[in-house]
Amino acid sequence: MSRAFVKDNDDDTPEVLPELPISTHANYVTPRGLALLRERLDKATARHNALKANEQDALAQRNELVTLERELRYLHARVASAIEVDLSKQPHDRVAFGATVTVDSDEGEQRWQIVGEDEADAEHGLVSYVSPLATALLGARVGDEVRWQRPAGDMMIEVLGIHYA
Repeated sequence: MSRAFVKDNDDDTPEVLPELPISTHANYVTPRGLALLRERLDKATARHNALKANEQDALAQRNELVTLERELRYLHARVASAIEVDLSKQPHDRVAFGATVTVDSDEGEQRWQIVGEDEADAEHGLVSYVSPLATALLGARVGDEVRWQRPAGDMMIEVLGIHYA
């Protein structure tokens, strides 16, 4: 058998993982987004502490600890750099961070909330403020038509409503 397919190192060393990438954009968050980040941090910390308290030294446990420690570094950095936006102080006559925007297009009426990168979840109508959709909408007013530049082709969308929760 070729040595190319044989593992040379048989020790129980946990795998080395690359750091989770941290965005270079400002870390704007909604109050809900900051609460979700803190909740994730609390859960990861609790799991980390539970694993550390466990006296077993299994490779699977050490690998989970490595993964949790990486996630904890990411979450600590994101919470520390968070810039919470007071939605009550946003301009209610135009689209800004935190706005829930109702739009109409050839694909029908849709609602999107512009949120921070960690809170974004397009399937649930939450789009990052740096996404092409949010970039197109930022600054628009009710009645404005904007061009949403999408990989599937540009689309004109009309702003029907702006709401801040």
